[in-house]
Formats: sequence, structure tokens, C-alpha cells
Amino acid sequence: MSRYKIVRMFFNSDKRSRVIQRGLTLDEAQTHCSDPETSSRTCTTAKRVNYTRRHGAWFDGYELESTK
Repeated sequence: MSRYKIVRMFFNSDKRSRVIQRGLTLDEAQTHCSDPETSSRTCTTAKRVNYTRRHGAWFDGYELESTK
């Protein structure tokens, strides 16, 4: 079974993308990324709004994990 990882990506080129979760099914990864709180453009909670103020624009995406 394929596993996926959630990667937080930043629009500011100075910030590096980082893996925030591993070992998810495709359904779990897609569910995570469809949550409005997983993008600086659509988040509304104080935690995510403050995160955006500190780090700039960002969003979560998913990628297939390497099987190595």
C-alpha cells in the first residue's frame, strides 16, 4: 500500500518546505489538504493566523513517500 507525506510549502523563497506528517493513506492526505486550516489563504484559527504572520504565506500539499 502506498503511503503519503504532508509537506508544508512556503511562498517565500527563503523558507524551505518541510515534512509535517508521514505514513498517511491517500485518503488521509487528501482529507488533510482539503481542510481550510491547511493554507494561509483560508485559515481562520488564531494559531494558524499567527503562524502566517511569523512565516508568511504557506500551504500544505502531499507527496508519495519513497519506498527506500
